[in-house]
Amino acid sequence: MPLRPLVNRLDLCSINTATLGHRLPIQKTLDLIARAGFGAVAPWRRDMEGQDLNAVRRQLCDSGLKVNAYCRSTYLTARDSKGFKAALLDNCAAIAEASELQAECFVMVVGGVPEGSRDIAGARAQVAEGISMLRDQARSYGVPLALEPLHPMYAADRSCLSTLEQALDLCEQIEPGGFQSLGVAIDAYHCWWDPRLRQQIQRAGRQRRILGLHVSDWLVPTRDMLLDRGMMGDGVIDLRGIRRSAEAAGYRGHVEVEIFSRDHWWTCDEAQVLDTCAQRLQDVC
Repeated sequence: MPLRPLVNRLDLCSINTATLGHRLPIQKTLDLIARAGFGAVAPWRRDMEGQDLNAVRRQLCDSGLKVNAYCRSTYLTARDSKGFKAALLDNCAAIAEASELQAECFVMVVGGVPEGSRDIAGARAQVAEGISMLRDQARSYGVPLALEPLHPMYAADRSCLSTLEQALDLCEQIEPGGFQSLGVAIDAYHCWWDPRLRQQIQRAGRQRRILGLHVSDWLVPTRDMLLDRGMMGDGVIDLRGIRRSAEAAGYRGHVEVEIFSRDHWWTCDEAQVLDTCAQRLQDVC
């Protein structure tokens, strides 16, 4: 399939609310994103705390914004069964919220090694159990789960799923035979380094499991591995090449900007950040 042009097609693009640093009320954030011409938004749960979801949904409809994803899960890995059950309940509530917002998927960041443990295999087994249990909730609400593998530097504390291959293996283990309610979110920041990335994107496409594509850039040097992501074009990731692979594999969803930048972009005026995102999406991605 030919690469979709993004020039004058911001309707194909989404802004993850983390990109604006969670500084504004969600109503103002949504207004700015819609005014900038983007077609979709990926809200974080923290931006929804204390909000009337029906009112937010009405604003989304009035502005023409789609919700391409709802971010993100509570970590599944826990020290004991009580913590594991609490995580499942919280994620069930989040899936219900995603449904109310008519989100196209719910992003799962699964958790790392529980505090005090050295058993990463056990953490991965716990994740598999949790995803298996949440799948029924996701199916009942019509909100697929998008497993998002994170860079290996986060294996200890954020995600014991480190590669797209691992995420797809887990999807096949729980849901063999192709997509029903489990898929993957491909985040360029986390996956760009993987020598098997393009092969695994093709595999995900064959199974129709690509539910999201996130873009930002890897800065050299990176001063903070969590909070110093780059604007597209400021780093070393071949973003257009990754998008070309995803679209060749059949992906036709939104291209979502997700940038954590405590010391730079989160200090800038939000409208300026959105203008820069719009320019870079069209020029770089």
